Amino acid sequence: MEIRSFTDYLRSLDDAGLSELFAARPDLVSPVPPDLASLAVRASSSHSIARAVDSLTEFEFQILEACVALDEEFTLKNVISITHKDAAIAVVRLIAFGLLYPTDKGLRLPTSVSQLLINEPAGLGPASLAKLKLAELNEAPEAANRVLTQLIWGPPRGSVGDIKNPGPGIAWLLDRKFLVPLDQRTVIMPREVGIFLRGGKVHKSYESTAPAVTGTKRVEKSVNMAAAANVATVLGWVEELLHFWAQEPADALRSGGLGVRDLKLISAHIGIDENCAAFIAELSYLAGLLTIDGDDRILPSNNFDIWLTQSAETRWSALAANWLTTSRVSGLVGRGEAKSVAALGPELDRVNAASTRKLVIKLLNQQPNLAPELASFTRTVKWISPSKRNPGIQEELIAWTLREAEWLGFTGQGASAKYGRAFMNGADEIGIDTDLPKPVDHILIQSDNTAIAPGPLEHDIARDLSAVADIESRGGATVYRFSEASIRRGLDHGKSGEEIRTFLVKTSKTPMPQPLEYLIADVAKKHGKLRVGNTASFIRCEDTSLIAQIMSDKRLDVLSLRKIASEVLICDLDAADAMNVLRSAGYLPAAEASNGALITGHRSHRAKAKPKPPRVIGEIDPPSESTLSAAVRSIRAGEKSSHKQSKIRDSAANALGSLPRTTANETMDLLAIYVEKQQALSIGYADNNGAVSHRIVDPIKISAGALVARDHATGEMQSFRIPRITGVAPL
Repeated sequence: MEIRSFTDYLRSLDDAGLSELFAARPDLVSPVPPDLASLAVRASSSHSIARAVDSLTEFEFQILEACVALDEEFTLKNVISITHKDAAIAVVRLIAFGLLYPTDKGLRLPTSVSQLLINEPAGLGPASLAKLKLAELNEAPEAANRVLTQLIWGPPRGSVGDIKNPGPGIAWLLDRKFLVPLDQRTVIMPREVGIFLRGGKVHKSYESTAPAVTGTKRVEKSVNMAAAANVATVLGWVEELLHFWAQEPADALRSGGLGVRDLKLISAHIGIDENCAAFIAELSYLAGLLTIDGDDRILPSNNFDIWLTQSAETRWSALAANWLTTSRVSGLVGRGEAKSVAALGPELDRVNAASTRKLVIKLLNQQPNLAPELASFTRTVKWISPSKRNPGIQEELIAWTLREAEWLGFTGQGASAKYGRAFMNGADEIGIDTDLPKPVDHILIQSDNTAIAPGPLEHDIARDLSAVADIESRGGATVYRFSEASIRRGLDHGKSGEEIRTFLVKTSKTPMPQPLEYLIADVAKKHGKLRVGNTASFIRCEDTSLIAQIMSDKRLDVLSLRKIASEVLICDLDAADAMNVLRSAGYLPAAEASNGALITGHRSHRAKAKPKPPRVIGEIDPPSESTLSAAVRSIRAGEKSSHKQSKIRDSAANALGSLPRTTANETMDLLAIYVEKQQALSIGYADNNGAVSHRIVDPIKISAGALVARDHATGEMQSFRIPRITGVAPL
């Protein structure tokens, strides 16, 4: 068949060709178009073209830019002459992507491709409308050469003071049409001039193959051991973060997300930097372990309790799967000019984030024992996938992915580990459960108010210990430190001093040191002696000397305290803020209810609302072989049906002769008659584009300004808008 358009080209493809196109551009079958004409419209849309262009390598994109610079129709020889000898390989790929198609006379681009890249592709200006004597450029004066040197590699536009008095160099170029005026102050260099000055090539250089990744070789055993430690650590971080927020929920910002103060607090509690804390919070959010409830509190969900009961491998896999597929980028939190961007907030989605993340992991897995050098690795990733829609953060996104892969345990010592490779290959068993040490049920309390956990603690013990102690260091063994503030935290959440002591004695395999016993007893004795409640708030204490001390403490001036009784003070801050100020000054207040009872928190809060999964933008999963086959069959069936309907309508139109024409009143009268008689008739009907066609119909009824009838061409019931009916005639 003769190929004159992109639609004709699609009709010329066999089933294998269509499948190849759909595999390269999965958005074309999401959903499956009804026929090939509709497929051509979708494949030529700017949105679909942009997706396809994002899938090209740097070399393929260069060849596409060169094709845009050529006049249609062009040949493969033309493309090679202005690019590289390996351009033939790229051209085949471009045809497979539907960004280039062959006709009877040569190669052409779908219209939308040219429109998408028309804004100075490869830094070249528009084609000249005049016939140029390019050889004269070899004899250009020095002033003209200086101008050309500035424009040669783009942008091809330049400014002049006054186009009527441009200077000798620019005047020489304007006279010979080597520069074209755009307005009174701007000139542009035609495309032909740019290519000539570039030595007949469109780009400075070409790399037809991906640059090699360089880096440091690692020992596989060491890599896997480091990765195992990373896996255990990240699982511990998630548990600690969620246990902490279960006891002391963070408040979400009005705009949504986690505030800077709460981020600093949780990072200090876990012992990690704020970037890592934001990453752990996002991981928990993505896995549905964390949500923001109706009261704007950031709390663990009930899914967290289920997650805790699962094996380490299952828990890690849930985190890894969501991290790979999300479009959210935790690295944006606190980044440069985007310091207002918050973890768990709505501003973290970025197009191409998931595809870049998967590409990074894929490249790492291809060289398992290599810890890549960042600059080399970034160059390779950018060659394979030079992002056009999100170029501003691509380099950072690559670096963030490498960092997060290490935190998560996809890598160890910077190199791909076996867990990540097994996970990406869909293995039934990754090996985490067999490699990680078994949880321990005891600690070793030291004489310096610290405790050592000789391995990962059982969930209940870890939770209870984190309520009364802070992590000081971690590694194979985790060191916890007991302090006045940590013991107070346990008391605030409903534990008594005796309960804390009993728990530590029961859990420790070493005797309870006397200094720690004294610390617990002293804090428990002081806790609740000073109480804070709401007036705006009040402070009550039976120890009048402590009241006097508070009144004279300059650090508490912010409270604006007023004494209303020997044992009672009031202030303008609410109870929660007043308690924070008192604690920062070294006091140990407790909250008091209106009935005078101490307010202690629940052991563990959970969100009442179900977690909402974050949206994922910009990504479409590659279709399976069965999906591709089904899509091809559906389009072929739709094409046959469309062709059949077209033939029937053409035959009907030829048999009926000219289109019926009736006035609006005549149309309504005739329709009413024929609906009553239930007699077939012919109508002229205008479609959405104004094209009028003959239809043979069996009228059923008139409803809501439309004729409901059975169309003889399709055999289906249809509604025909009466204002679009141009005329009615009997058969």
